[in-house]
Amino acid sequence: MARKRAKDILENLNDRQIDRIIEMGWEDRTPFDAIEAQFGVTEKEVIMIMRSEMKESSFRMWRERVQGRATKHRAQRDPEMSRFKCSMQRSTGNKIAKR
Repeated sequence: MARKRAKDILENLNDRQIDRIIEMGWEDRTPFDAIEAQFGVTEKEVIMIMRSEMKESSFRMWRERVQGRATKHRAQRDPEMSRFKCSMQRSTGNKIAKR
């Protein structure tokens, strides 16, 4: 199987999806499993997208922060954190419910 490149992955995504993947990748509490479930993009592919779309210094800072972080890997998470989304979010969308 040929190795995927960021260019090949990005061809199948629109700008809004790419922005959301980067946003979810940047968030400390969003696991890579959630990104894969929503967009079908693996952790390795998220890293390739982040590397190609971010400034080099921002990418390095993100990688240092994310590497080994338990919250980004579902298997390493605290069992209490079983949800992909905040309990304050509506079940129908990505908006935080008003109180």
